[in-house]
Amino acid sequence: MKILVDADSCPRDARALVLRAALRTGVTAYFAANRPIPDLEGGEMLLCPAGEGAADDRLAALAAEGDLAVTRDIPLAERILEAGAEVLDDRGRIFTRGNIGEFLSLRDFTLDLVSNGAACERSSHYGRGELKKFAASFDKLLTRLLARDRGSESA
Repeated sequence: MKILVDADSCPRDARALVLRAALRTGVTAYFAANRPIPDLEGGEMLLCPAGEGAADDRLAALAAEGDLAVTRDIPLAERILEAGAEVLDDRGRIFTRGNIGEFLSLRDFTLDLVSNGAACERSSHYGRGELKKFAASFDKLLTRLLARDRGSESA
């Protein structure tokens, strides 16, 4: 099992939470980005080429059954789900094979509105409430995956 983080857009507090969990559990956390990300002691930085989607491609290639990924990029979340990993965003929304289509449709609809001149409000605020929701969802998924790993090791 490994933790995969789309580090370009992941808030510092969420990255720190992932690092603490990785150190506590002994799970390797990989942070993929097109630029160096500071303060990743205990994690593995995957510096990717500066091309569109290079970090996404790296994360999707690494994703496997039983992994946990953090990204707010919905098309990337879909690719990682197809690899069998669990996925959530930095605000605690859990993506599943059952709901990813709805998230993709909403994303596409919003992009269409913006391209046609509609102003869409985007929440850039990331505070204690958002971090708390992320922590709860992340802990829930991590605990389930660790229990699954331990169960398969003893079998």
